[in-house]
Amino acid sequence: MANQLSLKKSLNLFDSTALVIGSMIGSGIFIVSADMSRTLGAPGWLMLTWLITGILTIIAAVSYGELASLMPHAGGQYVYLREAYHPMFGFLYGWTFFLVIQTGTIAAVAMAFAKFSGVLFPWFSEKNIWLDLGFIKFNTVQILAISCIIFLTWLNTNGIKTGKYVQNSFTVVKVGVLILFILLGLALGTNHETVKLNMSIFWDAQQFTGGKIIPLTGFAIITAMGTAMVGSLFTSVTWENLTYTAGEVKNPKRNVPLGLFFGTLIVTIIYLIANVVYLNTLPLRGNPEGATAIERGIQFATNDRLATASMEGVFGQYAVVIMAIFIVISTFGCNNGQILSGARVYYAMANHGLFFKRVAKLNSQGVPSAGLWAQGIWAALLCFSGTYSQLLDYVVFAILIFYVLTIGAIFILRIKKPEAERSYKAFGYPVLPAIYLLVASFVMIDLLIYKPDYTWPGLIIVLTGIPVYFIWKNFNAKKI
Repeated sequence: MANQLSLKKSLNLFDSTALVIGSMIGSGIFIVSADMSRTLGAPGWLMLTWLITGILTIIAAVSYGELASLMPHAGGQYVYLREAYHPMFGFLYGWTFFLVIQTGTIAAVAMAFAKFSGVLFPWFSEKNIWLDLGFIKFNTVQILAISCIIFLTWLNTNGIKTGKYVQNSFTVVKVGVLILFILLGLALGTNHETVKLNMSIFWDAQQFTGGKIIPLTGFAIITAMGTAMVGSLFTSVTWENLTYTAGEVKNPKRNVPLGLFFGTLIVTIIYLIANVVYLNTLPLRGNPEGATAIERGIQFATNDRLATASMEGVFGQYAVVIMAIFIVISTFGCNNGQILSGARVYYAMANHGLFFKRVAKLNSQGVPSAGLWAQGIWAALLCFSGTYSQLLDYVVFAILIFYVLTIGAIFILRIKKPEAERSYKAFGYPVLPAIYLLVASFVMIDLLIYKPDYTWPGLIIVLTGIPVYFIWKNFNAKKI
């Protein structure tokens, strides 16, 4: 049993919405459309893929709202899966969540923070080896990334109020700057020749792969959208972080569902308009050997840094520094949300005897500090390993599995607990949740066939949790 201290109800609707927005917006929106453009090759299909991703995200968020109103407890998605199916399903989610989903995301975002800091302070460079042990080299980018994780972890051990103030501040700044980016891009960055060129190939899909251009027609376009959606889906995840902190939300049966809806809606609109800015300022198709941002286009923006390329027409050479400052701010705020919320899942697991007992205890500030440090240490190790980006790729499929299972939990709990109080019910039930299940399942099958390197390893990571669950359960039974 946990100690007598309890989680503090400190998050209102604004805080909840800011947590969703801040956790979602990192560095992805400034990068992933380049790779998506190489897969789709046409502005219309690029925008449609982002639109479908946004609609799916909002459907999922409002569907999770019903589960949050039914079970407004710390742990969120872990709790829903546990209650709807079996404790093992909750554990499998928590296992994958700790092993790579949350900690891998924290490591990747911290590395993005450090890499863009290197634009401002060149000492932070992957070529600047700080320590060479022969079998492994530690560079200054890794050191800064780990320092960021340690600092934010320590910051969040000081209480939920400290964490939320940091989150709110950085979310307001990043949304404000994103709006400014959009306004400048539309008002000053629009290139009429570029717009005309993009409109002429609006639905002319083609894929750039292996140095070759392959025209896409019919069902091939649909499968290409499914594989391209890896980028937009990853950029649109982590909104569910709010459900992990439900035990600290004031009036959670109201504010969690509303926070999920408003947060995902705002981010979806921002993402769509940001892509309009890219298409207004840069041609979608380009030449990988191009000398200028216009010649390289969206497809071959330098290091896929689209936001920087699109602002070159407005700020010239200063665009690199300006966008680096913004992305540093964005990734710092994003990681605060990840770190704050993730520890609540391990706290819930520990209270059910499925994680280290120490993690079930709260510190004097009413937060699971042991869970925060366990998460921080593992995320730091992923930075050192250099495999965090590969791990993230592996769990694309795993994340979709858990999304589908969680949406399916709504149908199951309607049957298992028909009389349970639901202050909020999933909008459009059963049609919209069913549409989500169908589309997400199609994307999973598409990835399983066309991107096996992304799917089977992710599935294996999930399945390794099955023997661990029984070992852990057996160990606890013997102790009793």
